[in-house]
Amino acid sequence: MPHAKDFTRHPCFNVNAKGQYGRVHLPVAPKCNIQCNYCNRKFDCVNESRPGVTSTLLSPEQARVYVDKVLEKEPRISVVGIAGPGDPFANPEETLETMRLIRRHHPEMILCLSTNGMNLAPHVPELAEIGVSHVTITINAIDPEITQHIYAWVRDGKVLYRGRQGAELLLARQLQAIELLKRHHITVKVNTIVIPGINDHHVPVLAAKMKELGVDLLNCMAMFPNADTAFEHITEPNKEMMERIRNEAERFLPQMRHCTRCRADAVGLLDHDRTGEMRGCLSACAQLPKPEEVARPYVAVATLEGVLVNQHLGEASRFQIWGEDGQGGYRHIEDRPAPPSGGGHQRWLNISRILADCRAILVNDLGDSPKEILRKRGIQPIAMVGFIERGLEAVYTGKGLAGLQGRMRKCTSKGACAGGGNGCG
Repeated sequence: MPHAKDFTRHPCFNVNAKGQYGRVHLPVAPKCNIQCNYCNRKFDCVNESRPGVTSTLLSPEQARVYVDKVLEKEPRISVVGIAGPGDPFANPEETLETMRLIRRHHPEMILCLSTNGMNLAPHVPELAEIGVSHVTITINAIDPEITQHIYAWVRDGKVLYRGRQGAELLLARQLQAIELLKRHHITVKVNTIVIPGINDHHVPVLAAKMKELGVDLLNCMAMFPNADTAFEHITEPNKEMMERIRNEAERFLPQMRHCTRCRADAVGLLDHDRTGEMRGCLSACAQLPKPEEVARPYVAVATLEGVLVNQHLGEASRFQIWGEDGQGGYRHIEDRPAPPSGGGHQRWLNISRILADCRAILVNDLGDSPKEILRKRGIQPIAMVGFIERGLEAVYTGKGLAGLQGRMRKCTSKGACAGGGNGCG
């Protein structure tokens, strides 16, 4: 896995690599949690080449297949990234699942994300665990008086914030995210959209603050006026203005001067883009059956010794994976580690990802929260006591399944068994 400071094969972070190595962007994140005054959310376009645009959307599993096919056509791809068309962390489940799938199937790839930073911080430890080594955050100002003119609104959960309040919230989240990324030794690039009359005078101040926080690279990007946006009438900065601003900012941070303002479905080398050529492949992958439509061959088991189902979901540090042996019986396929205890809702989501190819899980017991999450992800939770073989037979044949589930014992733990991630499950 590439080290976080190894820029060698990342064409965006190393200008000398742009003619040797390429990137593929996976459009798995359609939702966004802020509204920029220069952004048009009509992203299903084949004729525009700018951030936030894609010709179609992919599920995580479809994205994995697409990467396989891209690498067959273009083996010089070294970076797999997610840059929208919305924000990766307005779609955290899809984003993290995609990154895990790519890491598992293509461990040699550099993993990269581009985000506004609003909801990034809670996911930084998991990004580090997966091995995401490069993250780009778009920060357009560090003064809320300026920031409030750049965004129409900022959404935190179901609450919308506007004006200075929204600007202060966004900035606080962005700075927190940078601090956590650097603490986890993740390389950070900041994108700054230069908007004449709004923040063009402010870029050197921003660059100084980013240096203070340990940011590795700054990319000053000229705003592209988009129709039907608040800033559609602002003139795009010319080359002379951009060069002056970059030179001023370079007193504090190295500058990226070779950005091509990639689409959310960009693929190929920066100076040999193959997005149009791969569009048919992208569309074909978008038509592939989604995981919930595909038969799941395995069953997960929470067991201490491999004979009995005798562990509560919250107690399990690993899961045995079982499947049919083709001769009317069953065989142990492998063991998979469970996520660390604690973490509540996120832990159950992580378990559902780890067991994405399982149709059921046999446990001694589990709480209502993980039960609901597993069912939503297509994994049938079965609480039972007894031999693994009996549970497997019930799952694969359907015989005695109702009776087996009827043996679910009533958990007497009041707090943890609510699914709070405290060990009970």
